[in-house]
Amino acid sequence: MTVVAIDGPAGAGKSTVARAVADELGFTYLDTGAMYRGIALAAAERRVAPATIASTLKIEPGERILVDGRDVSDEIRTPEVSEAASRAAADPEVRRAVVEQQRRLIAAGDWVAEGRDIGTVVAPDAEVKVFLTADPEERARRRAVELGLDPARVLAEQTIRDERDRTREHSPLEPAAGAVVLDSTHMSLREVVARIAELVPGTRG
Repeated sequence: MTVVAIDGPAGAGKSTVARAVADELGFTYLDTGAMYRGIALAAAERRVAPATIASTLKIEPGERILVDGRDVSDEIRTPEVSEAASRAAADPEVRRAVVEQQRRLIAAGDWVAEGRDIGTVVAPDAEVKVFLTADPEERARRRAVELGLDPARVLAEQTIRDERDRTREHSPLEPAAGAVVLDSTHMSLREVVARIAELVPGTRG
């Protein structure tokens, strides 16, 4: 079993990079952020606090994201759900429930898991740990292109989210011990994927 843990702030390109690395290595990709988004969406629809349903929801992350069997892949990608997911992720009860699910998922097989606490909390013993980042303006630009939004608005919301992630009491955003910090500001996707892939045992050369 090999786990590649990719952490980093919002807009760093973790999902795109992790998916590409998984394809390159033949590993399974785990989008942990989608799990928090699924909880946030379900909580908003049911008008309850995320913590009240986090431990009972069945979230299946994959090519399509299923919450209790329902495909919510598109619904969870809105800015509103992103903001709600960031707030939910700061709740220690929600984090405990999600981390437990994530650990069960990656207990067998080869995985590329991305999020904001994979290397520090979910899989601290991962064979490869990467902290993927980029300049704030570049992160906001990429996300604005992806979502079709104004870069200034994305940057403002991103700044708030970054501060919340850095200062939350439980699992604050920070590089894991032994993680390779990779700044992708001036790197292409192919370059980033190649750099991470060469860190994985058995793929060098």
